[in-house]
Amino acid sequence: MEPLRIVLIVSPWYPVPPRGYGGIELMAYYLARELSQRGHSVTVIGRQGSQGPFETLALAPESWSRQLGTRDQIPRYNLFLYRAYEIVRKRAFDVIHDHSGPPGILLGATSRLQAPVVATLHGALSEAEGEFLAAVDHQVHLVAISRAQQSMVAGVEWRGVVHNAIDPKEYSPITRREDKDDYLVELARISPEKGQHLAIELARRLNVRLVLAGKVDDEARRYFEDKIQPHLNGQVVWRENVQGKEKAELLARARALVFPIQWEEPFGLAMIEAMVSGTPVIALAHGAAPEVVEPGVTGWLADDVDGMVAAYSRLDEIDLQRCVEEAGRRFGPDQMADGYLNVYERAIEQTIYSGTD
Repeated sequence: MEPLRIVLIVSPWYPVPPRGYGGIELMAYYLARELSQRGHSVTVIGRQGSQGPFETLALAPESWSRQLGTRDQIPRYNLFLYRAYEIVRKRAFDVIHDHSGPPGILLGATSRLQAPVVATLHGALSEAEGEFLAAVDHQVHLVAISRAQQSMVAGVEWRGVVHNAIDPKEYSPITRREDKDDYLVELARISPEKGQHLAIELARRLNVRLVLAGKVDDEARRYFEDKIQPHLNGQVVWRENVQGKEKAELLARARALVFPIQWEEPFGLAMIEAMVSGTPVIALAHGAAPEVVEPGVTGWLADDVDGMVAAYSRLDEIDLQRCVEEAGRRFGPDQMADGYLNVYERAIEQTIYSGTD
């Protein structure tokens, strides 16, 4: 494939790569970096503070992040997308890859651009969102991050499934059990749908330490105060925002990562981060967890807390070195870039073919 000129539109809220929270921005960083290393010309449109071995255009100041959750969130988001697509109109790109969600997809579908628009959906999808996507799926090349996400809506023409990725080299795997510490970890924002209360129940039944690492958004404050805070007693510990080396060490030293989700989560990057750290995953079989966790290789799946207790007793059956290797092979930047380049190539071919009709 000839070198492509690719623009990634991300969001105005977090820089690329993020400093802490920001799974979409982290994924976009790994993709942009891998594509650049392969000789493609990559531009990332995002927030102030974005950087990497590619061109970055900061269309949103850092101060906008404080307006998340306020009445100014939507107008700020709209202004960011308007500015982004103004740049796209004026510059020559071979592919526009949008990660901003339905508002950006709407602009991509209606802007009559010369280059094809590829859009990755990163969240759970409702019936109404499915109807919207089905209405624009001939103008925008839609990509899902899992088959589980695809199954949330009907009648949508998807152009591919590309799993998210992380860079295994940024983690410090521990693959000898004698070097592990005896604790469980859950890495996720504190929320009922993330199921921290079930992780606490699991730790209590197993009589093992539990580290809950994740921020508390305003809408989850009551859940934290009622269901989590009363159990922070030494056996259960909460860390608000781990990142960098602290996060890598926390994951690597854990006996397992627990993923007791209570919703159909479309991916779950924390599972991959644990696996490449040499830490198996014990997950409830919701959403994309059955696609991500390979039972007996990178972790175990369960239907309830009883099943998670049983899975804990089988952790020693997992070869930790193989866990690291399989996770890196399946969810590294290489596979993600291969997947998207395949989508890009087909989108470009279709655009050229359509233009000759």
